[in-house]
Amino acid sequence: MAGIVVHEWLAKRGGSENVVEEIVATFPDAQVQSLWNDAPQRFADIHVAETWLARTPLRKSKALALPFMPLTWRHLGDNDADWILCSSHLFSHHARFSGPARVAPKLVYAHTPARYIWTPELDARGNNVLAKAARKPLQHLDRTRAQEARAIAANSEFVRTRIQDSWHRDSVVIYPPVDVKAFADDPTPRLTAEEEQILAALPSTFLLGASRFIPYKRLDLVIALGVASDTAVVLAGDGPSQPDLQALADQHPGQVTFVLKPSRALLSALYRRALAYVFPAIEDFGIMPVEAMATGTPVIARNIGGAAESVVDGVTGVHLGDFDGQAGREAVALAATLRPQDCIDRAWQFDQSVFRSTLRAWVEHESLV
Repeated sequence: MAGIVVHEWLAKRGGSENVVEEIVATFPDAQVQSLWNDAPQRFADIHVAETWLARTPLRKSKALALPFMPLTWRHLGDNDADWILCSSHLFSHHARFSGPARVAPKLVYAHTPARYIWTPELDARGNNVLAKAARKPLQHLDRTRAQEARAIAANSEFVRTRIQDSWHRDSVVIYPPVDVKAFADDPTPRLTAEEEQILAALPSTFLLGASRFIPYKRLDLVIALGVASDTAVVLAGDGPSQPDLQALADQHPGQVTFVLKPSRALLSALYRRALAYVFPAIEDFGIMPVEAMATGTPVIARNIGGAAESVVDGVTGVHLGDFDGQAGREAVALAATLRPQDCIDRAWQFDQSVFRSTLRAWVEHESLV
């Protein structure tokens, strides 16, 4: 049976695109449909069908293109696919074809219902005047079209609950794929001489915060945890919040070291060197905590969100609500006692191979029901 994979848009970087790559690897004979493809080199081995939006300047602005997306997804043209798998974090689950695919079973892999519609407190795009005005009509439309899916898979229990609340649909959980082997392997042979010098200059013991430097990642709480536990902090990444984080670090001289734009090999080495990886963000799933565990390093994670599912409290890390004060000190002390092998074993439960086998079984079962 030949299917078609539908995704919002294809970008050069992005967690949902990582999932699409694994979906395509799982179903190499499937077609791919997207609003537009901005990553032709990343997806060089597959033909991606684009919509009319790809031929307009709107592709350069998701915000301007957004009002046209729901209608565009409803007029995708003739297709003979036997099943449709929508990778959705906005409106791609609205997809509708004509021809034989009009009656094909539609399955949805939901990264999340659109946050700016359903949970604007987690997405600043939902707080402008136009978004507020359109929220109720879009919620009604989005919930109605979600009923078309034969079955839905959520990328975490956290998102499964959101799907129940937003779409009034149940779903199964299929966790996203993580390239565990890439982080379980020793990165030393891949480090440059400059990267080795960066590592050599770091404190012997430190807490690691690594992500894009943007507000909702809450890297300020990594600094707060370091101050509370009297432990050095390394912040790895880059982004627009760097000046704010630097200003906060300047209030604690000698406490914080920045490692900007680390390569994958250097990031892996930072995970390995850290006493713990600290993940204060509330994410739908969160790939980086699993990467850290793959290196044998425990994770201090927020006690809600996807990381509270991947990190086993007291075994592969610590769930934390407050990142300062006594709770923070106790979390760091506990993390230092945890066994690296338990972290590694847990990480393998989220490997790409697990995702592929679970996804294939789900699609084959639901498309034949």
